[in-house]
Amino acid sequence: MEKIKIDRINELGRIAKERELTAEELEERKALREEYLNEVRRQLRGEEGKK
Repeated sequence: MEKIKIDRINELGRIAKERELTAEELEERKALREEYLNEVRRQLRGEEGKK
């Protein structure tokens, strides 16, 4: 996952601590988190195959 997307996830997290996220921000955060989790899972599956 690109660093800019990870930075955006973190930015949305900081914003959420200060105020309620808008519907658009919530959707963006959900999509970015899902993409991040899919990438982590893909990498873990790749590691399991190497053992």
